[in-house]
Amino acid sequence: MQFWDQLNARYRQFNSAEKLIVVNLICFILPLFLRTFLFLFNIPFEDFLQWFELSAGISDLLWKPWSLITYSFLHSGFFHLFWNMLLLYYAGRLFLNLFPATTFYNVYFLGVLAGALIFILSYAIFPAFKGVSPVMVGASAGVMAVLIFSATYTPDQEVRVFFFNLKLRYLGMAFVLLDVIQIPYGNAGGHLAHIGGAALGFFYARKLGEGVDIGVPFENLMRRMLSLFKTQPTLRTVHKAQKSKTPPASSIKNKSERQKRIDLILDKISKSGYDSLSQQEKDELFHAGKED
Repeated sequence: MQFWDQLNARYRQFNSAEKLIVVNLICFILPLFLRTFLFLFNIPFEDFLQWFELSAGISDLLWKPWSLITYSFLHSGFFHLFWNMLLLYYAGRLFLNLFPATTFYNVYFLGVLAGALIFILSYAIFPAFKGVSPVMVGASAGVMAVLIFSATYTPDQEVRVFFFNLKLRYLGMAFVLLDVIQIPYGNAGGHLAHIGGAALGFFYARKLGEGVDIGVPFENLMRRMLSLFKTQPTLRTVHKAQKSKTPPASSIKNKSERQKRIDLILDKISKSGYDSLSQQEKDELFHAGKED
């Protein structure tokens, strides 16, 4: 019991990207044991897996709409998982230096959905895919959404790539261009899904820069869906002295001033990159993200 408590405590210390990586690892390992169980009872593993893979056939969505999300937790092999999670780790760190976990999850899962829709629509529209209906798995669309969001919101921030620094704008462009030119050479559906995720990340960052968070409706929908699975507590009457719900004016003023400072820091990052911040500004941004 103590072992599981330690694991749980360690998991709680992870940031949102690291928690998502853990979930993906679990979703990769558990089917390996499940395959053995199904083999012993002579049940084809593919019959189970098809319930969670994303099919290019639009009609398949009628009987497994959840596959628009579940496909992102499956991977075709170790290296497919490894490279996706490695990129998610670094892209997630860049993202979470600036934004709270809720925004990260919004961008990631909307990217997963955008990649799924582009995948399905491409096989329904383009003549090159006529008569072909493959399936897709992998978290790449969500990872691309996070990466391109960061590259769009802070394009001049520099990251270390091997032995030299590279601005995020050029790193993002390189990933997108590589997907575009590789479409005719195999895994066309996967590359198209990457582009769908990248487009979502770009659009999300642009709208957020204009003061519009397009992820709020998705976030509210997810909260309502999750609330259906929560156990409602037993209600009982408790008499308490009524407290004022209006926060003190000094508290409102302090929060307003702090938000102004954070906005100035974000503007500075957008113009000059994260490395241009002083240590005091980095600490203030870090603590603001913890409080959120």
